[in-house]
Amino acid sequence: MDWKLELVPVPVGDIDRAKAFYVDKVGFHADHDHTVNPELRFVQLTPPGSACSIVLDLNMTPMEPGTQHGLQMVVGDADEAYRELTSRGVDASEVQDLPWGRFTGFTDPDGNTWAIQQIVYPSG
Repeated sequence: MDWKLELVPVPVGDIDRAKAFYVDKVGFHADHDHTVNPELRFVQLTPPGSACSIVLDLNMTPMEPGTQHGLQMVVGDADEAYRELTSRGVDASEVQDLPWGRFTGFTDPDGNTWAIQQIVYPSG
């Protein structure tokens, strides 16, 4: 049996602002935007090439906006990811070389943090 992680909530304070940031600046694809009821709007976004999506969470979980830390995406080239993000107006961190990968990252308007890793395999 396959167990697939497919949806991660990201707590935000303003759905429209968060959607604009993730779609227009970061480059996520807007999959769904449905108002379920006056207190619940379901906005699902997917990073390019990812099998896992995020849902912008305003009233779905008890998490406060900005409390999702440690989200991580993997890319083939951290420098290219950094250049793409900064060219779109995202305040991404400089690429950092670590023994387990090369990293950049960013913080969304609510304070949720993302790491972007280029996996580095040991030689030999």
